[in-house]
Amino acid sequence: MSTSMSTPIAPPSPSPPNPDKDEAAFERWRRSVSWLTGIGLSPEDKARRDNLKHLQKEEAMWIRCEKWKDDLLKHSPAVVFMLKHLKAAGADVTGDHIHCQPCHLTRAGGFSPEHGILICQDGVWSKSHMEDTLVHEMVHMFDHVKFKVDWDNLRHHACSEIRAANLSGDCKWTREVRRGFYTFAKQHEDCVRRRAILSVQSHHLCQDPTKAEKAVNEVWESCFKDTRPFDEIY
Repeated sequence: MSTSMSTPIAPPSPSPPNPDKDEAAFERWRRSVSWLTGIGLSPEDKARRDNLKHLQKEEAMWIRCEKWKDDLLKHSPAVVFMLKHLKAAGADVTGDHIHCQPCHLTRAGGFSPEHGILICQDGVWSKSHMEDTLVHEMVHMFDHVKFKVDWDNLRHHACSEIRAANLSGDCKWTREVRRGFYTFAKQHEDCVRRRAILSVQSHHLCQDPTKAEKAVNEVWESCFKDTRPFDEIY
């Protein structure tokens, strides 16, 4: 009886190293490290990297701002209250009238009769801060619709700034502490007056800072007491 012997199959020989492939992998790693750290980039690549990082940061802030805005419009008692009274006054405000944008200034928001409410996505540091800012600007919108404010009249502007600072939560004690003001006696009243004067000073027709203080003082008594549409300072 004969037996057949099978020839063993040799294992495949390893592929020879490919220096071009290894060099390409190293170059990809080097470029990724350079992109992360900025080290070794050309001036053009560094400028492109910095611009891309800036755009990514702005996009993240916009997404956060829009998320907070949607939540506040649905669930914030003060914001929902203002929406109700704005609608009764003739302004059916939706999220489309409230715009999250970068401001690159030391401000949190603004109101324009032509464009609606601006929320500075890089100026609000928390949802609570955004809530106060939104209510502040909604008071301006309410005044514009209800009382036909002439925004080029410093007295009109001063009155609305007094009401917005007074009613929005902008002068909460905790907010004042964050700003570096640690008073207890008449803290709220002093804050409202100070912030109203600062806002009027930024008016394009207010060339002399003393005019802002004069305008605020002239309307102070009646406007500070006017809490409409709230029954009281919330």
